[in-house]
Amino acid sequence: MKPLSKKATAIAPSSTLAINALANQLIKEGKNILKFGTGEPDFNPTDAVKEAAIKAVKENNSRYTAASGLPELKQAFSDKLKEENNLDYSTKQIIVSNGAKHSLMNVMQALLNEDDEVIVPRPAWVTFKEQVQLVGGVVKWVDTDENFKLHADEVEKAVSEKTKAIIINSPCNPTGAVFEENEIKKIIDLAVENDFYIVSDECYEHFVYNGKFKSIAAFSKEAYERTLTVNAASKTYAITGWRIGFTAGPENIIKTMANIQSHITSNPCNIAQMAVVEALRGNQDSVKKMVKEFNERREYTIKHLNEIKGFDCPTPEGAFYAFPRVNELYKGDIKNSADLCSFLLKEAEVALVPGDGFEADDCIRFSYASSMDDIKEGIERIKTAVEKI
Repeated sequence: MKPLSKKATAIAPSSTLAINALANQLIKEGKNILKFGTGEPDFNPTDAVKEAAIKAVKENNSRYTAASGLPELKQAFSDKLKEENNLDYSTKQIIVSNGAKHSLMNVMQALLNEDDEVIVPRPAWVTFKEQVQLVGGVVKWVDTDENFKLHADEVEKAVSEKTKAIIINSPCNPTGAVFEENEIKKIIDLAVENDFYIVSDECYEHFVYNGKFKSIAAFSKEAYERTLTVNAASKTYAITGWRIGFTAGPENIIKTMANIQSHITSNPCNIAQMAVVEALRGNQDSVKKMVKEFNERREYTIKHLNEIKGFDCPTPEGAFYAFPRVNELYKGDIKNSADLCSFLLKEAEVALVPGDGFEADDCIRFSYASSMDDIKEGIERIKTAVEKI
């Protein structure tokens, strides 16, 4: 048999989904596993959102629709961008996709030619690298500082004639870092001077605990003209499995993305789209409640993780992840983050994500999108297990 695609077989599996799958298998076997792996709110969608989905089913919204998304959902997202982000996008500048991951893949396919370079700050979400490489691009890594903040002078060092784009994820998965506005402004200047795009992953925009979030495209006219703003309903409305993501940007790029999507998936699920119209237009109190709860969990998590010997955890300003450095614990049979997570899964029955998949093998990721009771119990289990190392 002839070999499979080199690009496809080079893809690394998602470490977050792999940990979740293993944890679920152990739970089926009767183990009392506490899961802090996947970035998934433990809240449920509001009754209004659920009723909107049920109504869509009852009204037989089961046919093909526009490949780029329902017009009413595009308009709802356009209104949201204007009201919340001070951004003016027509519906022709918006595409609805099957989650933000799909949105980002569409962006990469629309922007990149073979060997185009994409600057990616690290630590970075595991999927960024794989998507860039899958379409023939080249990742140019840029390191962040000790608090996982991105600095423009480091970005400048990575810029070359082949630079096509930079991916900025702030608030960041996996670190929770929120990049400073003055650094973002400098990066926008670099993009203008060197003619590259900015891909802004804003899926965690509502999960900012100090200060107020600002979309990159809202910084200036120049930023607006070269930024692809990617967002999703998944985290904000606790519907990760419903798979609705958005991209807003220059009309020619959005049109290209729509053409790509029409040949790969066609339209996203109609039922989920109708529900998200309600989510965007309806009462937002549930979002505020969730963010308040996550902030309380964040404060508890960081305080008590830092009390564990060998853990050094910067305070995240956004998202719902703690990303402690744990390399002091690498000794004996534990040589890296994967070994430590395996040890903690076996010894403490706690599922965490190794940092190596995020290009940070000295760290592990702890998602505090779990109940406070589970967080307290999980940290105690980790503390007890670590004392045995």
